[in-house]
Amino acid sequence: MKGLSFMKKRNWIGSNLKKIRLLNGLSQEQLIAQLNLLGLDLDRTSLSRIENQNREVYDYELVYFSKALKVNIVDLYDDIDL
Repeated sequence: MKGLSFMKKRNWIGSNLKKIRLLNGLSQEQLIAQLNLLGLDLDRTSLSRIENQNREVYDYELVYFSKALKVNIVDLYDDIDL
């Protein structure tokens, strides 16, 4: 069923996270470095899996992503493709 395609995704923000990261001109490695400086221990493989919606995102990670990318958490959910 096409209407249930969102159920195959492990998170809803991955594609927006990647889009915002690229709009900020950041590589995955650069974002990881910023996250590490803020105190989030995340590796590139985990970030890649999040961006590809193959890994869950924890609520505390949303806070770190929004701080590192200088966006509101709500921006990570804008125009979600369900």
